[in-house]
Amino acid sequence: MADAATRLATLAEDLLGSPLPVRLRAWDRSEAGPAGDGPVLVIRDRKALRRMIWKPGELGLARAWVAGEIDVEGDLYEALDRLSGLIWERGGETRGLLDAARDPRARAAAAELLRLAGPLPPPKPPAEEAKGRGGGRHSRRSDRQAISHHYDVGNDFYALVLGPSMVYSCAYWTDGGTLEEAQRDKLDLVARKLALKEGDRLLDVGCGWGSMAIHAAREYGARVVGITLSREQAAFARKRIAEEGLTDRIEIRVQDYRDVPDGPFDAISSIGMAEHVGAARYREYTDLLYGLLKPGGRLLNHQISRRPEPDEEAYRVDPFIDAYVFPDGELAPMGRTLTALEDAGFEVRDVEALREHYGLTLRRWVANLEKDWDRAVRLTSPGRARIWRLYMAASAVSFERNRIGVNQFLAVRTPVVGTSGLPLRSREWTER
Repeated sequence: MADAATRLATLAEDLLGSPLPVRLRAWDRSEAGPAGDGPVLVIRDRKALRRMIWKPGELGLARAWVAGEIDVEGDLYEALDRLSGLIWERGGETRGLLDAARDPRARAAAAELLRLAGPLPPPKPPAEEAKGRGGGRHSRRSDRQAISHHYDVGNDFYALVLGPSMVYSCAYWTDGGTLEEAQRDKLDLVARKLALKEGDRLLDVGCGWGSMAIHAAREYGARVVGITLSREQAAFARKRIAEEGLTDRIEIRVQDYRDVPDGPFDAISSIGMAEHVGAARYREYTDLLYGLLKPGGRLLNHQISRRPEPDEEAYRVDPFIDAYVFPDGELAPMGRTLTALEDAGFEVRDVEALREHYGLTLRRWVANLEKDWDRAVRLTSPGRARIWRLYMAASAVSFERNRIGVNQFLAVRTPVVGTSGLPLRSREWTER
């Protein structure tokens, strides 16, 4: 009988309709597929096959990855790029056993895969998988649970990944700059687009660990209210603010954006938060932000976008991201974001695409994680560390290949008289 790797490579060609684009090593140490020094997909345990049979496509693969049953040796970015045609570009699903039943050759391959995988059912999902969220999608309760799943995994872990800046969004790079310099430059870019000045009231929606709030108060003299649903983030931010001597200028609240009672504000920053809002509530979100701004006030909305689908009704949230990274997170095409802002009454004055900047940022975060891997595992779990490594590396490839993007929308609550308050040359904020 042929070794496991050869059998799997043959089955992959039959079930997927194309040969594997990477070399394969099976649990019996056999290898098959393209020769050379490229990345190797390692199947350490045949339980991985049972997971993929039970949940064909990305979720089955994700469970096997988190459990440590599959791995990649060599360049992870190259492996993900080569495998993308079999995963993301086919909508995340293989043909599966039901489709295979219509094709005699594929049916035989599926039967062989079942024999090779061993007895069903598959193992239980890894403990890191998000449990069912209560209260309905994007209710206050479910949003709190989703935010806690992603952010309340330990401030020390995030400090290891993000570095001293503690900024968990796309940096703003110049050639030769460090991650910390690029994150400082991003915060300053936001502050300048908002034209912050001494005494301005800034609402920072989804304030994270307080970096934007601290920068706005320390460098521009703003008075800041930062809101987050993560208690761990809030505790960390308050400690930083006290150490900076800024408690008289910054208030950090554990509060839903729907419950902010004390507008109007001179400016609002929303950096990497709108992805959590959900398509069904996005107009509600833009309406609320509009209502919290004074006439003439500015909003800076920094948001990841996806490419439009030929059939937008067919869009589905990425199953790996939904189960293990950002439960209930949804990406929208940038045109939908712009429309929602305009429908709420905003005048959108500038849109800046930062797609390449996010690829660079993610690669630095992955490098931080890999450099201190053993400590990352101790701070969380082996599965959690593997999740972050995969999602950040895969996201870097997606930004670099233009599958997703990130944009800053500068919008104004323009008064009835029509005075926007922006300079005639609107990109003057690029130089301080």
